[in-house]
Amino acid sequence: MISRGERVANYVILSAFAAFALFPIVTILSAALGPADSGGTAGLGNFAAAWEIGHFGTYLRSSLLVSAFVVVVSVILSIMSGYAFGTMRFRGQSALFYLFLVGIMMPSEAIAVPLYFDLRTLGLIDTFWSVTLPQVALSVAFGTFWMRAYFRASNRAIVEAARIDGASSWRILWRVLLPPARPAVVTLTLLVFMWTWNEFLIPLIMVTSESLRTAPLGLAFFQGQYTSGFTLLAAGSVIVATPVVVFYLFLQRHFVRGLLQGAVRE
Repeated sequence: MISRGERVANYVILSAFAAFALFPIVTILSAALGPADSGGTAGLGNFAAAWEIGHFGTYLRSSLLVSAFVVVVSVILSIMSGYAFGTMRFRGQSALFYLFLVGIMMPSEAIAVPLYFDLRTLGLIDTFWSVTLPQVALSVAFGTFWMRAYFRASNRAIVEAARIDGASSWRILWRVLLPPARPAVVTLTLLVFMWTWNEFLIPLIMVTSESLRTAPLGLAFFQGQYTSGFTLLAAGSVIVATPVVVFYLFLQRHFVRGLLQGAVRE
């Protein structure tokens, strides 16, 4: 049983870490709501000014389209590949899975330049596909690893019972194994969404059109081209970060459950 002194020490340590994590957020919010650098009133007007000057409506729409495509395609492919690696046995399985692990360990900086020339040869530079397809590939590598761990620890008795009843592998995946895997799938969805939304290097290299710029890339151009003041830059940063925060708060319970569920799996 935890003593009172240990409990107090735990709260002190947790409070210190919480203050350390919240300090940058409070600083940005206070700066965004503070007086403008050029004078004027403080408050929500800074967000309206940053939205109009920085063209964040276009950038957020582009990020939403890219993130939605990458999340949907990556999660579906990860579920199917994780199911194959976790429940089936086939020739070259280990070698192919290690190839997926290489995709997890390989940073995007290492493949950006050769990927650019490959996509340029295919005529895909400065298109929607040049931003989404590389991120799908990177996300599927981790998603396969994540879902494989879940399916390997799934209840074999339920799977065998479904096979005896004549269920196909496709039906077992979508009707038997996937419904209990909701926390793992939601956690994967949230992680892929955050990674895709915050991706900066791939859009920077692959696109030049303003209509294809994502929100983080637009924020960088906003800082360099439109304003050098910290107030509007802070307001723009809050605008770019808000969708991720809202999405996380909406799926927070399932996200934590998925992490705890994954902690006790292989």
